[in-house]
Amino acid sequence: MKPRYQVSRAAVDLIKRFEGYRMKAAQLPDGRWTLGYGHTLTARGGASVSEQDAEALLLYDLITVAHAVNENVYTPLNQNQFDALVCFAFNIGTENFVRSAVLRRLNEGSLLQAACEMEMWRKADFEGERIVIDALVRRRSAEKALFLTPPDGEWVAAPSSVLRPKIDYDAGKLVPSQAPAAITTALSGDKAVALREDGSSAPALPGAGPSASEQAAAAVGARLEAILPDETAAPTPLAAPVQDLVLPEPPARAAAAAPPPFVYPTPEPVAAAEPPAAPFQLTPEEPVTEPAVVPPPAPETAAAAEPSLFGTAPEPTNGSLFNLGGFSTSGPIELEPQDVAFAHVQPHAFGGISLLVSLGLLGLALFGGGILWNLSVAADEGLSPIRMFGWGASVIGMICFATSAYLLMRRLGDPDSQDED
Repeated sequence: MKPRYQVSRAAVDLIKRFEGYRMKAAQLPDGRWTLGYGHTLTARGGASVSEQDAEALLLYDLITVAHAVNENVYTPLNQNQFDALVCFAFNIGTENFVRSAVLRRLNEGSLLQAACEMEMWRKADFEGERIVIDALVRRRSAEKALFLTPPDGEWVAAPSSVLRPKIDYDAGKLVPSQAPAAITTALSGDKAVALREDGSSAPALPGAGPSASEQAAAAVGARLEAILPDETAAPTPLAAPVQDLVLPEPPARAAAAAPPPFVYPTPEPVAAAEPPAAPFQLTPEEPVTEPAVVPPPAPETAAAAEPSLFGTAPEPTNGSLFNLGGFSTSGPIELEPQDVAFAHVQPHAFGGISLLVSLGLLGLALFGGGILWNLSVAADEGLSPIRMFGWGASVIGMICFATSAYLLMRRLGDPDSQDED
C-alpha cells in the first residue's frame, strides 16, 4: 500500500506568499468571489476574514488538492516533492494537473523531467491575449526549487572543473520570445483585477507585423529602385492618328401635338315607352275545350302493346294474323301463356359441416394409420426415418381432427353462421 502524504508548513507558506492575503471579499471577472488566500468556494460579497481564519480556509482547500495528488501519483515521493506538487496543483487546478505532462512524467519515474515540465505553466489570459506572466515564472521557479530540494539537505556535488556546463538548445522553448509582463493585483477593493505595473498597453503578438520574407522583398525592391533610375517611357507614336468616331446627332423629334380635349357627347332624349299590351283574354266566341279522356286499353291490347323480349311484334294488317317463322297457317294460332316457375335453389345448410366431418375423419385415419405403421415396424430400430414418418402422420392426423372438431362445435353453437349458410 503506497503511503499517503500530508501537507507541511513549507507548502502552506509558499502558497500564502504568492496568493496574498485579502481581508474583504472581492468579485472576480467571471462573477465569483474570492477571499483570504485565494479561497473561492464559500466566498460571498461583503464577507471579511482574519488572517488566522484565512489560513484555516486555505488548509480546508488543500484537503482536496492533497487527495488528488495522492490518488494520481504512483511514484514514491519525498515530502518536498509532495509539497511542491500540492502548490502546483493548487495554482493550475486539479483538473489540469490530472491532464498535465507533469503527472505523466512522474508516473514514468522521470522526476527531473517532471520538474522541468512545471515551468511550462507560466502563461495567462490578460487583456484578450495569452502572455507570459512574471509572477507565474517566479512561482514555477520556487515550486521547482522546492521539488528538487533534498529532504535531508544533502546536495549532490557537481564540480565545475569536472562538469563544465554547455548550452542546451533543447531548452530554448523555456525562454519566452517576449519579455514576461509585470502584473500586479491589488488586494483591496471590491473588484479583483490585474494591472500592468508600467501602465503600458499590451505588446504586439508575434507574427502580427510583416514576415521575414516580406521584409526581405521590401529591402530588395528599395535596392533596385536606388540602382535603376525611375525613367518614364515616352509613348510610342502610332502610324496614323486614330480619328475619333463621331456619331451623327439624332434628328430632333417634332413636338408632339397636344391631344384635343375630350368632350362628353350630349345624351339623346329618350322616347316615351309604349303602353304595355292588354292581357290576353278569351272571347266568348272561342269556347274552352277540355282534353279528351282516353280510356285505359283492354288487357289484351295492353298485353299486345308491351314490348317482348325479342322486340315489338308487328300488328297484323288486312285481317291477317302474325305468321311465325314464315309458316302458313290455316287458322289463327292462339298462344296460351304458361307460367314458368324458377325454383330458388337453397344452399345446403350443412355443406360446410360435411366438409368439417370429412376433415375430422381424414385426421382420424391419418392418426390411426400412423399408430399402426409404428407398431408394424420393429422396436429396435429407434427413431429411424420410417418411424419418424409414422409419427409425423399421427401428428398431422391429430391436428386435422382437432381443427375439424373445433370448427364443427363453433359452427353448431353459433346460430348466425347457420343463417348465413
